[in-house]
Amino acid sequence: MSSSDLPPFEYSKPFQLTQSPNPTWLYAQSVDSTPEGKEWMDGIKSGWKTIDISKEDPRYVLPRYNWHIEVISWRRKLYALMTSGIAPRPIAFVSSVSADGVENLAPYSWFNQVSANPPVISISCTNVPDFPDGVKDTVRNIKATKGFTVNIISEAWVEQANVACTTSPPDVSEWEFSGLTKEPSTLVKAPRVKESAFSMECELLQAIPVPPNVPRPSTTLILGAVKYVHVRNDVLHSEKGVVDPARMKPVSRMGGVTYARSLQGFDLSRSRWEDIKDDVENALEEKKNRGI
Repeated sequence: MSSSDLPPFEYSKPFQLTQSPNPTWLYAQSVDSTPEGKEWMDGIKSGWKTIDISKEDPRYVLPRYNWHIEVISWRRKLYALMTSGIAPRPIAFVSSVSADGVENLAPYSWFNQVSANPPVISISCTNVPDFPDGVKDTVRNIKATKGFTVNIISEAWVEQANVACTTSPPDVSEWEFSGLTKEPSTLVKAPRVKESAFSMECELLQAIPVPPNVPRPSTTLILGAVKYVHVRNDVLHSEKGVVDPARMKPVSRMGGVTYARSLQGFDLSRSRWEDIKDDVENALEEKKNRGI
């Protein structure tokens, strides 16, 4: 199905909080105790496909692309499966600057927070064997100049961010054709994206080759220490002081070339063992008495 055959994007659908999928769940109650849970568990009858990573062909070509096949043909055959199963993924839209001053933009969905104190984020970048130094511009720039920014993408400008995925030469800046606006950072040389409602200025903490101790590692894991956070006032929750997803409208990545938006959320509180201990023990005792 081509994109022109799909229904148009629905701007009017806001994010909303709902009840959890099974608010009446009781301790020790099995998943198939609800109609939806039973339907889910019935899927097990179809069986499992088990993949031994060591026996998989490590090379494959993405059939939908007819450009730069030599760059992408080396990627792991399991890439498509892994990225479709590990989803949704947050996206780091990374702004970096080369040693020669060329500014770069690129999105990475192998991204997350590593620690809160000190605040550290991680970005994983697949390497490119055909490049002289084997790494993408983002990794090369961060290693050279140490500073970079991570900008969270919102629905309103996802097309502008996505165009930065193109395999432009190292001396071409994605800023020029993305239509996005540079905003000076407080500390690092790399600008942040003005259109982003949540940006982080980072300094390189560590660049880790994955796997280590091999001539041509397939990936570089970047650990960045967050030095400044810039968040727009209009996306902050008026009472809690944290980002409101209904206002920021962040996008995420699924498998293939699919992006996703968040339209619903539900709260599930974290229970203290002291508060639930008696109820859990009673539920387990009742389950035992019923011979389950």
